[in-house]
Amino acid sequence: MPSNPFSDAWRFIIGQTSDYNALGAWKYPLVVLFLLLIAASIAIAIRNWREDPAQRTGADLATWLMRVLVGAMWYQGMLWKLPLFADNGLTYWMGQMAGRAAFEGHRDLVSQVFLPYFNVLNPLVFLTEFAFAICLILGFGVRFVAAVAVLFSLHLWLGIYNDRGPDDPDEWPWSYIFLAMTHAMFAIHAAGRSLGLDALLRRRIADDPTMGGKVERAYWAVS
Repeated sequence: MPSNPFSDAWRFIIGQTSDYNALGAWKYPLVVLFLLLIAASIAIAIRNWREDPAQRTGADLATWLMRVLVGAMWYQGMLWKLPLFADNGLTYWMGQMAGRAAFEGHRDLVSQVFLPYFNVLNPLVFLTEFAFAICLILGFGVRFVAAVAVLFSLHLWLGIYNDRGPDDPDEWPWSYIFLAMTHAMFAIHAAGRSLGLDALLRRRIADDPTMGGKVERAYWAVS
């Protein structure tokens, strides 16, 4: 049956994509978690809309929607990196980087450090993308998270920049540049303040004179 963006989105929501099905029974808690994150994001957006008239704009609504969609992209991308399987998708792509990275130093880093310590790296990559997904969907600490995601995207861009042969999957380098630029815009414009958890927490900090400690100041800087 031919697919389209609407049917594909629906299959992802109900956990019927190939990435989900490859996880076996593990897919069910991950489907539920994704739905809970989306529900929480909507609830946070509604609360902001009610409490802060300044956020009742088309620009804030559009920023919220784009932030949630990019967060969903990271959530989908992390599924095939779940470190419970010895041979997941990350294994293949890490091997690709060892031969396709744009610069020799990058190729050496992958082949001499990343691949030998893949069992340590895999959980770190999974948790990083998981954090991107949660923070972007909820709008928490977005300035910092988006800045890290820029570096992450550039690593992907340079890591699979070249094609080694006709059997290598084609990659359009601009895809990762656009991904990096999107996160850069999220960081520059503090996208979490548009109907996100950052907006709620920053209002609480600003309204409570007792919340001026190191933790609050650090959070203020990254949100």
